[in-house]
Amino acid sequence: MPPTETERRLYEATARGDEDGQVAAIAGEDLYLAVPQQGQDPLPVYDDPVAGGKCIPVLTRGMLPPWQPQQLFDRVTVEDFAQDWPNDKWRLAVNPGTPFAAYLRTTPAHRGRWMQLRMQFGVRPGGLLVTHYGGPLQGPVAQGLACGAPLAVHHSVPWNELGTAFLDYSADAETLRGQWSVTDPVSWQQRFDQMLGGAFVPADAEAALRARAARAEEAKGAEGAEESDGSAEKASADGGDAPAVPELVDRYEERFRTEGLLPAEGRVVSLVALDLVHAIGLVRWGLGARLCGPPQAEQAVARVLARAREVYGSWEEFAAGYALGRVLAFDNGWFGQAYAETAHHHRVLMQDPASPWRALPFG
Repeated sequence: MPPTETERRLYEATARGDEDGQVAAIAGEDLYLAVPQQGQDPLPVYDDPVAGGKCIPVLTRGMLPPWQPQQLFDRVTVEDFAQDWPNDKWRLAVNPGTPFAAYLRTTPAHRGRWMQLRMQFGVRPGGLLVTHYGGPLQGPVAQGLACGAPLAVHHSVPWNELGTAFLDYSADAETLRGQWSVTDPVSWQQRFDQMLGGAFVPADAEAALRARAARAEEAKGAEGAEESDGSAEKASADGGDAPAVPELVDRYEERFRTEGLLPAEGRVVSLVALDLVHAIGLVRWGLGARLCGPPQAEQAVARVLARAREVYGSWEEFAAGYALGRVLAFDNGWFGQAYAETAHHHRVLMQDPASPWRALPFG
């Protein structure tokens, strides 16, 4: 089975002898070139018996190997190779030695065609749901990784990978350094623990949402009591000193209900999902930057899932919590691009039958 749609398209084009189709399958995609280790040549040129000559090997995303501490990859594109190719007699070997291999000719005319197809198909957009069919699809690791699915959709990378890279080694390390001030395993662990505790969500809004949710639960319990002693009214009236829900939260919730991100009477119970989504991102960036290894990463993913289940009762609640947290952080009442992106991520993950939020149980 092809691990992703890219390998499927490549396989089908190769099977029908369609060289344009081979290039089209990867024209908008990131390809992965091995980073040379100390003492190695910058380009991993090798003699390939299938191609009958020298090749430079690259991998599609779905064919990246399992995580190894010293095996790193950089992202490249067919455009990069079209503009700077070292030898017209060599071939570009895509996924060599696999069922999803293609050996592309590299004369100036062929590389010119690569550029035409690159312009025709464009760069792979963000906002796509991608599943790696060789990754975890069931069980707690898959459920934990599903907590980070919004970030995966944002970058159009597989949601269920826990391995070699999130984007690539350099990008993952720069994301950790530039956005989270993480540069080593110690700071990675500290930041993860902070995210697990919800340290980066707006404290006042979070306190108000928790208090409102607690009052609603008390009122619901009182209404279900066998003896009618006025306890429901008392529960509704209690908590007068609790923090008020900010007006901006009310505005977003009203818009969410209008657009289907919340049910008609729905309310957000917590913003912690924002930090939990980023905690899964931190795990995947940490693996990519080689600041943690697979055993530690799996333990971290399990902790995120456990924390999500402590706070939320369903993917619907988790999704609404993340959406509200993200627009409070990045939209700030504008209802602009950040809001549109957030709504799109929500709809993809809550409506696509292939989404882990549809296919996997939350509890």
